[in-house]
Amino acid sequence: MTPVWAITSSSSLAVVAQIFPRSSSRREILPRQPSDSPRYFVTMSKDSSLDPIFHQKRTLRSKVRKDLKGMNASQRSQEGQTLIRKKLYVPRVEDRNSHMRMLHISTIDDLIPNSMNILEPAPVDGDGIQREDVVQAGDPVDLFLLPGLAFDRSGRRLGRGGGYYDLLLKKYQELATEQKWKQPLLVGLSYSVQIMDEGVIPVTPNDVPVDALVSPDGVIPISLRAFERMTE
Repeated sequence: MTPVWAITSSSSLAVVAQIFPRSSSRREILPRQPSDSPRYFVTMSKDSSLDPIFHQKRTLRSKVRKDLKGMNASQRSQEGQTLIRKKLYVPRVEDRNSHMRMLHISTIDDLIPNSMNILEPAPVDGDGIQREDVVQAGDPVDLFLLPGLAFDRSGRRLGRGGGYYDLLLKKYQELATEQKWKQPLLVGLSYSVQIMDEGVIPVTPNDVPVDALVSPDGVIPISLRAFERMTE
């Protein structure tokens, strides 16, 4: 059975730039060069006790954005390494209330720019058939490749404040539990400047940690599940 991967942002394709050659195969795509993830912002909690955490996150986002802008094209290209071909799902943002679907794509041509010029899967394919949604697929997802503004070595992920990915991940984890599937491995893709020391990133109850990081230095396993998967 072909392993199933879910790339939870069209811009995540950029982080693994140049990994898939263009092909007529129904299971290949060609990622593009780096671009920002969707910047949709919603209020995740009214609890004022979390305000210091949100302030810390905003400060950290500003720092990482500055570091990312400081990376030259050569460094980005050097750190974007090759991965293998998999069946892929990528997100389509439906609204500004953290609602995002994951739809199957076969080639880069299945992606179309949205109103913010960010590539997303078209809801139907060239034959007018609805694309397969990851939460309606008959097979489980093995791996989620996650974007993020920053990650730390304890698995904490700093997003862009919209809550889209955390909500989707929790929904899929609940589905996997109901279906008695093995939980997917959550892997963050990052440049070197995006990796923080352990415990640096503040978290709220809504935040979903990652199991491992893929960086220019290789794979950094974090959770016990990640260590176990690496030895299978």
